[in-house]
Amino acid sequence: MNLDKIFTYIIIISIIIAAGSTVYILINPDKGEKFTEFYILGADGKAGNYPTNLTLGETANLTIGVVNHEDAATSYHLLVKLDGKTLKDENITLPDNERKEIPLTFEASSAGQNQSLEFLLYKLPDDNNVYRSLYLLINVN
Repeated sequence: MNLDKIFTYIIIISIIIAAGSTVYILINPDKGEKFTEFYILGADGKAGNYPTNLTLGETANLTIGVVNHEDAATSYHLLVKLDGKTLKDENITLPDNERKEIPLTFEASSAGQNQSLEFLLYKLPDDNNVYRSLYLLINVN
């Protein structure tokens, strides 16, 4: 057997291995990182202009957004509290890559500085450990 035939066989085997690897990668792509987007939007529908300075009795509006990138249908428990008082308590189930935006209207019912508006998202069935959280400090005069 001469050297040309050996190189030809090596090249053919290399091409077969490369083609097999390419097919495997195309059939089994990397799923990437699994995560959930959790965000709040101001009254104008943008990430900003949040109602942080209110007068007593004033009503404020926000939008809470949840986007599922967990690679499967996922259930969540959303809990919103203002200084420990529950404003929203809701379960949500989203198919993979689905988005849900939830309007929230709340009233400044007690005066005080730096009141904590907490947005807590639990990934069910674990209702004990917060999966994602967001906070706004609200000043009520």
